[in-house]
Amino acid sequence: MVVVVNGQEHGIEEGSTVARLLNELRLDAQPVAVELNGGLVRKMDYANTPLSDGDRLEIVTFVGGG
Repeated sequence: MVVVVNGQEHGIEEGSTVARLLNELRLDAQPVAVELNGGLVRKMDYANTPLSDGDRLEIVTFVGGG
């Protein structure tokens, strides 16, 4: 399957979830916001949110400082 992450195509395995994608992208230990097809995904739902071929995600990481 292919999803689009921040404008870039990314191949994932069938049955992947948001949590698995974040793990593959090595973002699972960072504070992030995830939008899936225009809707915000709550952190508590990452493991239970399945991804489908053609899904579009925007993943924003938070950076501290000033």
